[in-house]
Order: sequence, then structure tokens, then C-alpha cells
Amino acid sequence: MAMIASLHHNPFADAIKGSDDDVQDGLVHIRIQQRNGRKTLTTVQGLSSEYDLRKIVRACKKEFACNGTVIEHPEYGEVLQLQGDQRENICQWLTKSGLAKPDQLKVHGF
Repeated sequence: MAMIASLHHNPFADAIKGSDDDVQDGLVHIRIQQRNGRKTLTTVQGLSSEYDLRKIVRACKKEFACNGTVIEHPEYGEVLQLQGDQRENICQWLTKSGLAKPDQLKVHGF
């Protein structure tokens, strides 16, 4: 009987309750993807849906001198995509501009 009590916690409860809004866990995930050769892409996922991502991309492109776009991801919704390894830049910029707190940022990649 004691074993059943410890199993009542649903490990997917967080994922289930987060599926109805765009932000799954309240974190902003910053990932890097390898393209061909030395080329990389930086993706930013989990920004609040109340922000205009196209304006954010425009500001980032100007600030980091790189190209970027907003792509529609089937699972994550709208995702920012920037050319090159912009992980450090985007972390500093998001905190400086007040779009995300440092403890909300989760950086993935090598």
C-alpha cells in the first residue's frame, strides 16, 4: 500500500498543464543547432506570447549583425532563429532589455 502512495505523483503533470499555453515551463530555452560545416543556428523558444517576436528579431539582427527569422514550430509554437552562435549575446540582451530574468534562461548546446 505504501508503494502506491509514492506512485501517485504524475511525472507528466507539468507537461500536461503546460500544453495549453505557449510557455511550457516558464523558461526561455536557447539552443544551438549545427548546420553544414562551421555554420550554426541559435534558436530561442519559450518567450512569452505577448511579445511581438518579429520586432525582437529585428532588434537582435541589428544588435548582433546577423540574420534571423521567426519560424512556426509544430511543438513549440513560434521560435526565434538567429544565424551563428548567438547564445551569449542573446542571454545578455534578453536580461538587459528586461524580456527575461537570468534565472529563466536555459542554455543548451555543446
